[in-house]
Amino acid sequence: MAVWSTQYGLMTTPIYSLAMDYSLNKPSMKTAAVLVGVSAALLAACSSQKPDTQANRDATAKEIIEQVKTTPDGTSTADSLGAYKEDLARRISQVNSTKVHIERPQALLRSVIVIKYVVDKDGNLVRSEVVRTNKDKITEATALATLRSTAPFPKPPAALLSGGRVELSETWLFNNDGRFQLRTIAQPQKNE
Repeated sequence: MAVWSTQYGLMTTPIYSLAMDYSLNKPSMKTAAVLVGVSAALLAACSSQKPDTQANRDATAKEIIEQVKTTPDGTSTADSLGAYKEDLARRISQVNSTKVHIERPQALLRSVIVIKYVVDKDGNLVRSEVVRTNKDKITEATALATLRSTAPFPKPPAALLSGGRVELSETWLFNNDGRFQLRTIAQPQKNE
């Protein structure tokens, strides 16, 4: 039994009609079995969702962050400065996954910290300095600590080096809960 839907301009079949054998006016066994199977699958999908706990959010963050690709000697496979910056952002997020906010950043951020840093040809952190801050000492310290704890980084490709070093900057976007995303790989902020 098909029904014309004026709302969408489509022919539709109500779900209850799929389970009925109209000649006998009772549900058909085949269709009823299909509906039971679909219902069981939907119920299983709902029950398999992990509870919203800190441990589950941390595990999800680790799964989301991509592995940085390097050559056997640890050199990044990036072919541009932007791609290398993405590699480093992924690496920082990976090493510090428990401090990474995995959802879209809130509209009004707690803090935005910009750090300029230098990496040598071997991937060592040579220098780092805060170049933009809102004077939140806790988030400044977290940003610097996460950068330092990640070093050594994947080695920069030789084509990106200038004087045996590469200079970069990164922006840490902090939510009220103290977790961050790096602007290079961050999701868009919420509108409200």
